[in-house]
Formats: sequence, C-alpha cells, structure tokens
Amino acid sequence: MAERRRLAVLASGGGTILQALLDADLPITVVVADRPCTALERATAAKIPAELVERTSFGGTFDRTAYTREVVAALERHGVDLIAMAGFGTILDQPVHDAFPGAVVNTHPSLLPAFKGWHAVEDALAAGVAVTGCTVHLATLAVDEGPILAREAVPVLPGDTVEALHERIKEVERRLYPRVLRDLVDGAAVNTEDA
Repeated sequence: MAERRRLAVLASGGGTILQALLDADLPITVVVADRPCTALERATAAKIPAELVERTSFGGTFDRTAYTREVVAALERHGVDLIAMAGFGTILDQPVHDAFPGAVVNTHPSLLPAFKGWHAVEDALAAGVAVTGCTVHLATLAVDEGPILAREAVPVLPGDTVEALHERIKEVERRLYPRVLRDLVDGAAVNTEDA
C-alpha cells in the first residue's frame, strides 16, 4: 500500500471549497492564505494549523517569485507533499513547481481547455454554450493549462445568471475535488485525460 500524502490547502476567501475538503475528512496538514479570510477561521475551528502569508503588494511592485518562496517555506515547515488550490487568489511562480513537482492541484469552473481564467463562468454565459462544468487539473506555470485529472459537465439553463450557474458548478466541485484529492492522498497513480 502506498504511503499517504500530506495535504496542504491554499485559500483566499470564504473557504467553501476548504469546507468541502474538511467535510470529506481529508487529512489536511495546514491551510495557507494570502490574505486574512474566513478560510483561516475554518481551519482554526477544525484545529488545523493556519498560516497567513500575506500578499502586501500588487501591480508592478509585486515580486511574484519572492512571494512564492514565502509560500513554499510555509508549506515546507509543515512537511506537505500535495497542495490543493482552493480559490487561492495569487498566481504562484516557478519555486512552488520546483519544490512540489506535479503535486499542485487546482479546480476550475469550466470544462478546460474552454474558458480559462478568472471569469470562466461569465465567459461561458457570454459565449452562449449549452454546457460548461468543473475541471480538476494539475497546476502549471501557465494558468489553467495543466494535465486534467477529472471533469464533470454542468448544463447551462435558460435564464441562468452568473451566480446561479456558478453555484451549480460549485456543487459539482465540492463533490468532485474531494474525490480526486482522496485518491491522490491515498497514493493513487495520477491519471490524466486528454483535453
């Protein structure tokens, strides 16, 4: 039997994805956030170490590589070897991929490779597609480009708003993401699908 992996969660907001991972009883070692947020409170309430590696600069003054090194240092202090992005608002740079090669997992609210980026749900509605969904993939330096681990379709309904569609996608995400992470934590081989 493969050795269980030590999971970290990176979060920035309300922590609904984190809560789904907690509810799935995943063995989370640490939660790291880039800003004060409810996700840190959820971690503390669950008696999981929580670290704030606060991003204090934005725009042209932001040193992404230096910030990424700070996040990596926090993760390494906790001996993790698998990272789940859970609505983390800062794109990380090469040092995280050097420290944790092939071990950074992300979830995205579309059927990648369609509708990459921060406004995927809005973009899907604007494009008039009949189906969108949720994708769990390995993160790479290129945003929303990594190998796909799992996808599930979500129909776009007549009269859908961004909020209504996004909530239905989140319902799928809160089921699909924990399942994929459970397999990875338990040492299952990473199977990717063609995009």
